[in-house]
Amino acid sequence: MITKDMLIGDLVRQYPESIRILMQFGMGCVGCPSSQMESLEEAAFVHGFDVDELMATLNKTIEAK
Repeated sequence: MITKDMLIGDLVRQYPESIRILMQFGMGCVGCPSSQMESLEEAAFVHGFDVDELMATLNKTIEAK
């Protein structure tokens, strides 16, 4: 299960399919150095999207795999 405090770097390494979802939510730089140490909740705040909606979408995608 993916959580809000998960680091983006860890997420994309563990679940590469999450990259597409993150980009759909407006995170165009999922591989940049700062994203490697940024949590999903921090990214949602910085990029202005709803972290709960992101979590639901990511977890649904991972569960379907």
